[in-house]
Amino acid sequence: MSESPEATLPKDESVLVAEAKAGNYAAFDELVNRYEKKIYRLGLHITGNQEDAEDVLQEAFLKAFQHLPDFREDSRFYTWIVRIAVNEGLMKLRKRRSSKEVALDDPEDDEGEVMPREFADWNPNPEQQLARAELESILMKAVAGLPPTFRTVFYLRDVEGLSTEETAEMLNLSVGAVKARLFRARLRLREDLSRIFKRG
Repeated sequence: MSESPEATLPKDESVLVAEAKAGNYAAFDELVNRYEKKIYRLGLHITGNQEDAEDVLQEAFLKAFQHLPDFREDSRFYTWIVRIAVNEGLMKLRKRRSSKEVALDDPEDDEGEVMPREFADWNPNPEQQLARAELESILMKAVAGLPPTFRTVFYLRDVEGLSTEETAEMLNLSVGAVKARLFRARLRLREDLSRIFKRG
């Protein structure tokens, strides 16, 4: 006997949150499955380090689970988990700086893994693949050189494609502050990239 169409449809986020609050672990697990890739990528963009990004991912969902009864549903669960992850990522950077001074634009050994390979289905030829990989590497190094506050806004707006209003809500900033940080991030990236390409 086949499942009814209703059983196969993904549940609404608010339904999953309500079920998770009522003690349904499978519902919380579904929330984790739904957002873990985005939260991992966010952690990676903030920290520039895969191990730290994994820590951010785990800590964010652990804190969300622990504080789920306190979650007021006046915003989306995704907005809330992004806020937690941003705070965790920035804390990682502060701890790293206090233990030793680290230049944010230092390339990581595993930087080739930073950009998600979402465009593999386009089947580009080897020359196109190489050119794209080089461009991604250059862009990631330039983004890694941004201050964390600019980098986070740039990631949410220009990589994740969120609106200015959504970004402001997730980061507890005014819309004006998001616009100002995004403008400065883009300006700095443009300056850095133009210097790189002039040298090349």
